[in-house]
Amino acid sequence: MTFATLGLIEPLLRALETLGYQTPTPVQAQAIPAVLAGRDLMAAAQTGTGKTAGFALPLLQLLTLEGPKVAANSARALILCPTRELAEQVHASVAEYAQHLPLTTYAVYGGVSINPQMMKLRKGVDILVATPGRLIDLFRQNALKLNQLQTLVLDEADRMLDLGFSEELANIYRMLPKKRQTLLFSATFSDDIRLLAGQMLNDPLSIEVSPRNVAANTVKQWVVPVDKKRKPELFVHLMRKGRWKQVLVFAKTRNGVDALVDKLQGLGVNADGIHGDKPQATRQRALDRFKTSDVQILVATDVAARGLDIEDLPLVVNFDLPIVAEDYIHRIGRTGRAGNTGEAISLVCADEVNMLSAIEMLTRQTLTRKMEPEFEPEHRVPDTDASGQVVKKPKKPKKPKASGGGGKRNLGKWVDSGDVAPAEPSIKPVRKVPVFNTGPRKKK
Repeated sequence: MTFATLGLIEPLLRALETLGYQTPTPVQAQAIPAVLAGRDLMAAAQTGTGKTAGFALPLLQLLTLEGPKVAANSARALILCPTRELAEQVHASVAEYAQHLPLTTYAVYGGVSINPQMMKLRKGVDILVATPGRLIDLFRQNALKLNQLQTLVLDEADRMLDLGFSEELANIYRMLPKKRQTLLFSATFSDDIRLLAGQMLNDPLSIEVSPRNVAANTVKQWVVPVDKKRKPELFVHLMRKGRWKQVLVFAKTRNGVDALVDKLQGLGVNADGIHGDKPQATRQRALDRFKTSDVQILVATDVAARGLDIEDLPLVVNFDLPIVAEDYIHRIGRTGRAGNTGEAISLVCADEVNMLSAIEMLTRQTLTRKMEPEFEPEHRVPDTDASGQVVKKPKKPKKPKASGGGGKRNLGKWVDSGDVAPAEPSIKPVRKVPVFNTGPRKKK
């Protein structure tokens, strides 16, 4: 199969040839014809499998062949992304695909001045890539109208519908015209997210080109148990032992990012960090320097779990496990992309056992544990498996108390050494699911 057999027009085929695209990936092969046919779509595929081209290519073709010229302060298609980094990445790809088309594209997001974005939108754009917060700001300041919108794309739809974006998405949903095409693309779809998405789509076609919530098999994964206080020391030890050249590290908090970067820089390691408190320009500069290998170690919060596309990134390290299990798939999906192989190492302490259990249950695999000599944890990390169970160490039998005088005889409570304490269920974060009222409004 080729891109030509999917029905793409010549300017798009020319752009793909320039970019070195030869054969459609499975998600592209199924999504492109469906989008061209005007279908609403829910597409699930692993990270690094070409989801962006799966919606961008047919969307560009539809806009080129159909519809009137874009009006002032308007957009004909909207692509929503959860982070600034992903918005930049998606827009860069869309612009490359559209290089031979008479279409305009633009990306808007927070963390930078809104005025240049308002000026750019005055003439209107065919495809607008946006983060939710900035989109709402532009709409409320009358810098953007959505009545001409033909297509809505939610990239990384699971995060878009997750707790942090539910209110923004509900507000955006009310701004949109009812008649439109809606496309949801992501690597992961939980059951409640699928149920919620059903409210937004009209007779959607569902595409799953790989097992749900499974990490790419091109990534070798393992866990190193360690005490929490010794994580920085272990990281430095593994870095020197493995002679790591380029590593993306994920930490749970912004303070954790800064602390690890400070430690590495103090040791003479060329490291940098990105998180939500840093200005957009600083974050972009750190990403650019990492991509060109000017930075050896890039430490980030989950702001970089999606949208960071680095050619042949060899290693991802989870300094802390993510609170939301699905983020683990997106984190390690930064390596092993486009057919390349990669490695993902997780440093896990006893406090994170429930997070580890949730990840193993989601991915349906038990992660291999490798104990590092001289770093064996004092606080044991309980055994876990893909069933979501946390197995506690068997209790030791208690000795009976010696009876004394004429008091009552206490025989104690005996526990057989083979008994195992009941397993604790894995704890999954609670998602707040927004409810969209799609019925007609009552007249006052």
